[in-house]
Parts: sequence; structure tokens; C-alpha cells
Amino acid sequence: MLHLLRVEWLKIKGYKTFWILSTLFLVSIAGLNYFVYSIKQGIAQGSKQANALIGKPYDFPAVWHTVSYFSSFLLFIPGLMIITSITNEYTFKTHRQNIIDGWSRQQFIKVKIMQIFIISVISTLVVFITAALYGIFAGSDFSFENIEYIGYFFAQALSYCMFALLLSVFIKRSGLSIGLFFLYSFIIENILGALLNNMGGVRTLNGPGDYLPLNTVDDLIPFPFFRNFIHIGEPPSRYVLLGLAAVYLAIYYFLSVSVKGY
Repeated sequence: MLHLLRVEWLKIKGYKTFWILSTLFLVSIAGLNYFVYSIKQGIAQGSKQANALIGKPYDFPAVWHTVSYFSSFLLFIPGLMIITSITNEYTFKTHRQNIIDGWSRQQFIKVKIMQIFIISVISTLVVFITAALYGIFAGSDFSFENIEYIGYFFAQALSYCMFALLLSVFIKRSGLSIGLFFLYSFIIENILGALLNNMGGVRTLNGPGDYLPLNTVDDLIPFPFFRNFIHIGEPPSRYVLLGLAAVYLAIYYFLSVSVKGY
């Protein structure tokens, strides 16, 4: 596996798009959270009532939840990184060299999954550091309470990237894969989830729409504001969501290795 990872590193080392997207993702995590933090500070200065409702989302322990939630909106960027790196294998025929070198399809997919795992770990580490710095700069006492949200972010990162892997090996074209990735992630699944959860005109808590592939991991990190003041119903069990996320990851892997043709 180390040999395969070294080969993979040689492929992406000189790939500018990959590093541009990586830098954009890392900068955007800090930038987006600073934007939200600035808005929160402006609201706090303008209205005591609004400040009481919002609370202190960038203080410990709430900061783990807040930073994980807003950073999750940027997970389309690692998805793009995976799509471009895999579809380039087909566009520039570099995957054929893998055949010459004796790689099996399972090895090809496994090294891509290792790449996904590394990207997800680094992304999660950046979110952890960002949350810790915001909490420290806010002057609050350091706390690991709510740290589980960092783990939920890792599950989200894995899921989005594995979904991107599946699209890439099925479609093999960068533009179409990216278009479908955005279309499904931001539009199709949200519409389908809403329809499933509002069957018969009645909103269903823990409805089937909450258990669609990406909604499953999105529900792990709910909207962090106003939850102490507005009761919106019990969310799906996190144990169920994590278990189902694992099932979806296994399905992504199985389908990816089952695609005919290298």
C-alpha cells in the first residue's frame, strides 16, 4: 500500500488544480467562520435580545459544534479534489500505466480511498485547530465537551468524498461528474428529502428523507443557533445515523469496485 501511495503522490504532486483547491478549502474554513463570527459580533452589539438567543457559539464548548457545522458547507471542495484527480486518470490515460504495472481494479480503488481518508483526516484536523483557536481567542476556558462534532465532521468528509469517488468511476468525465455532484448534493437530495418527510402534507420527524445518503451525515451536525429556545423536534438518533453512514460507505465502495472496465 505504501508503494501505491507513493505512486499516487507522484501523480498529484505537480497537479496545480489539486493544490489550488486544497489551499482554497483551508483558507475558506477560517474565512467562512470569521464571516459568521463577525456577523454574530455585530448582532451582539446591536441587540441584547438577539445576543441572548444566539448565545456564545464561538466559546467553548459550543465552538466545536459551530465550526464543524459551518465548515461542513465547504465539503464540496474536497469532493471536487477527488473528482478531478480521478477523472484525470481517464482523461490523460494515466490509469493505463496502472494496468501495465499490474494493478488490479481493487488496488486502484483502494489507493483512491486511502487518498480520501488522508484528505478527510487533514480536513478534520484543520477544523479542530480552527475551532480550538476561535475558542481560545474568545477567552473561554478550554473544554473537550461537544468534541464529538469534530468526529461527525470527519464522517461527513468521508461520505462526501466517497460519493464523489463513486460518481467519478461511473462517469469518468470531469465536467459531468462535477455537475451531477453539485446537482445531487445541493438540489436533488434536498428536494427528495423534503418530499419524503412531507408525505400527505404533514411534516414527519425522523422521516425517510433524513436517511438519504448525504442527509444522513448532514443530520449529524444540526444548525447550532436557537436550539435552546426553539423546540423543533427530536433529531434522528446519532447512533442510527452513524450506522447508516457506515452502510452507505460500504455501498459506495462495493459499487466503485463493481464498475465494469478499468
